[in-house]
Amino acid sequence: MARLPCGVYFETYDKERAYVRTKPQTVCLIIFFILLILAPFFLSVKFTSMINVMMIVMVAIVGLQITTGYAGQVNLGQSAFMGMGAFVTSSLAFNLNWPFYLAIPAGGLGAGLMGIVFGLPAYRVKGFYLALTTIAAQIIFPILIMRVPDSIFGGSMGFHLEPASFFGIMLDNETKLYYLVMPVTVIMIFFAFNLVRTRVGRAFIAIRDNDIAAEMIGISPFYYKTLAFFIGGLFAGVGGGLWAYYIRYIAVDQFTLWFSVWYIGMIIVGGLGNIFGAILGTVFIRGLEEIITSLGPYLVDIFPTVGGGAIWFAGMNVVLGGAIILFLIFEPRGLAHRWNILKTSYRIWPFPYS
Repeated sequence: MARLPCGVYFETYDKERAYVRTKPQTVCLIIFFILLILAPFFLSVKFTSMINVMMIVMVAIVGLQITTGYAGQVNLGQSAFMGMGAFVTSSLAFNLNWPFYLAIPAGGLGAGLMGIVFGLPAYRVKGFYLALTTIAAQIIFPILIMRVPDSIFGGSMGFHLEPASFFGIMLDNETKLYYLVMPVTVIMIFFAFNLVRTRVGRAFIAIRDNDIAAEMIGISPFYYKTLAFFIGGLFAGVGGGLWAYYIRYIAVDQFTLWFSVWYIGMIIVGGLGNIFGAILGTVFIRGLEEIITSLGPYLVDIFPTVGGGAIWFAGMNVVLGGAIILFLIFEPRGLAHRWNILKTSYRIWPFPYS
């Protein structure tokens, strides 16, 4: 926790543990939400689209942070859980005409149940072996989608969805979709912030630090490890449901192991064991990816003999991978730790940081 400004103190533990603890912080939070609500009116369609995708991914990353950052359970199958949520949501909307406000939560539950299935081995295996177990989710997921009847999950053709509608308003463009994605993202992040401060969150941290000691003080590793995978899958499924309504076409090749690896990279960059770190890591990696993608056509024009767009696409992966490596070397605690240092330096200025 960052150091407080001089003269700021708390009389109760609840006030000290609150996220918003001073009047200036309250004012800044209100201004932030006002800007968040009005953002599409000031941003171009391109930037609104970038923010929509960023928030959808952010929901899945926050879930991964709970599973891996707080509970310590390595998960390389988050993209598959996100895909399951997308397909369950699409199936319910396409086959049963469920509205989005029922289909998306149901997709989250479907992905959460899938998380339980692949989280059960976490009671017996750890580390590298657990990572291999979760990779199996990425292998089984497309086989499952392809093998069940096409009427359920669409098979190899996937699903084409109609736009979500709310009180007769079709959410069929970037601005309207923003007002679907943004509230859901805020609600899920609010839930995550509060979850990690509860008895469940403290149990996750205890198991992450030492599951044997946690079991000795009465915490059930089996129950809480399985619960961590369920919650992580639930978040991924909600993100997948949002993605289904955003892209309106779902196929298995949209949810690959490659994305699961990048999701792990995002929580590394942001900082493990910190919900705000998951947000910062998503914004940093997705923002860097968008910058490189935007520069790609210009680089092809400037260097036409290098090899075309494929080379620059590979270069983007090199840059993103290099960024993750640099964070592991020079800032293993992530952007969240750097943000706390920055706040402390600002609050005690002009005195030196100690």
